[in-house]
Amino acid sequence: MKNSRTKSIAIFLAIGTLIPFAIPAAPAPQDDTTNLIRSVFVIPSDPQEGRDPFFPNSTRPYKVAAVATPRLEDVSSLVIKGFSGTGDQRLVIINNHTFAAGDEGDVETSSGRFHLSCVEVKSNSVVIEVGGQRHELFYFAKP
Repeated sequence: MKNSRTKSIAIFLAIGTLIPFAIPAAPAPQDDTTNLIRSVFVIPSDPQEGRDPFFPNSTRPYKVAAVATPRLEDVSSLVIKGFSGTGDQRLVIINNHTFAAGDEGDVETSSGRFHLSCVEVKSNSVVIEVGGQRHELFYFAKP
């Protein structure tokens, strides 16, 4: 029994001397002059500016940069097909897509897809917003 007690005390002391090495020391305080390194990512506009490292032959990054340029929307291909609804809840059909005031959605045209917001539905026209610009479409040709 004395032998097992001595072994237990020896193990306890050995573990006790190793515990300070197992606990990590607190990090040293940093001064305010430490510069943080921040990553900056730039989407290239052409192959000379850079390429995708995972897909080097891809032209996807350059197409995104080309789409980001603002363009003036040609709304001449948007046509009002008709109106429906009651007086306080008017609906308008623009190129086979139904809108109420406050709705937004994509409309297919011969010149491409437009994302538009319906601002107001009037008795004979509708006010829409396309690309940040407001336009008024009339059901019948203006005199």
